[in-house]
Amino acid sequence: MEKQRLRVLFICTGNSARSQIAEALLRQLSRGRIDVFSAGSSPRPEIHPMARLVLQEVYGIDASAQHPKSWDRYLKESFDFIITVCDRAAESCPAFPGDPERIRWSFPDPAEVAGRKEQQRHAFQRTASEMASRLRIWLSLPRLRAALGD
Repeated sequence: MEKQRLRVLFICTGNSARSQIAEALLRQLSRGRIDVFSAGSSPRPEIHPMARLVLQEVYGIDASAQHPKSWDRYLKESFDFIITVCDRAAESCPAFPGDPERIRWSFPDPAEVAGRKEQQRHAFQRTASEMASRLRIWLSLPRLRAALGD
């Protein structure tokens, strides 16, 4: 009997930076063994260009196929984990079927950093680095390792 794959949904407000970065990083860190999605309460029209740039340059991830989506799209789907990556989305996060485990990770929005392009790039790199570290720790938990067959 084949094991059911873990399903994870990352949520933030605009689904243009933090949740998109988390989706791409978890897909890479799990080597594609987790079904990963992201969505937002008020999705922006496009992924922030700096999020795509940092994912490509620092992690070698091509996020060109990813795009912002509303969480409404997933309201009838079951997930094992709902991970909010911003406080605003965590406070208004809807219910999902199957009572998934909810995890609240608060990351500042790197898109809100004003100033030169280099300052914004640094903010996106810091967010991605902190997120990758947190994901690595999370993936090392016995429950996750067992689910992934490690």
